[in-house]
Amino acid sequence: MGADEEVGMRMYAWQRADESTGHSVARVSAIDGGRRYQGTEVLATPTAVSCTFTVDVTGESRPVRAIVRAFSQLGSRVVELTTDGWRWSIDGQHRPALDGATDVDVAATPLTNAIPIRRLGHLAVGEEAVMTVAWVDVPSLAVRRVEQTYTRLEPVDGLAAWQYGDREHGAFRLLVDADGVVVDYEGFATRVSPR
Repeated sequence: MGADEEVGMRMYAWQRADESTGHSVARVSAIDGGRRYQGTEVLATPTAVSCTFTVDVTGESRPVRAIVRAFSQLGSRVVELTTDGWRWSIDGQHRPALDGATDVDVAATPLTNAIPIRRLGHLAVGEEAVMTVAWVDVPSLAVRRVEQTYTRLEPVDGLAAWQYGDREHGAFRLLVDADGVVVDYEGFATRVSPR
């Protein structure tokens, strides 16, 4: 399926490749005028955490709403983010510090990287885009403004390649399928289904 084709519903699963022991299951489905990204992350180490999320985007791969839930030793938490494309609210309260952010990134999952990658598919190898995102920490669900950079790389083994980076976490290579969904996220997660 090409990046510009409409998705009916597709399922994905990843295994963590970092210091955490865990798995992810997610699906991407068509909704009226856009897509819905949903998933569950379950981590056993270093501490037990579960996280579920839903992110709705427009046909142009622009987020409009995200709900993230986490269950950990911190308790059970939920946060809802909404945006009109410029103004952002958290749990119904305007959050001016996030205004102008173009994306939402749920820290626990490789799935939300697909949202900006789909939108940036026009970039040529070597070109980059710097964007501001509403970054959701897991399991605290604290939301903050973060700058992220995506750079298009030469394809690897038939997969599109990107370098993703931010100041706090560094830079990592992402290999993605034709729909922009991560197959391999360097040092973080490897897709196990579909391979």
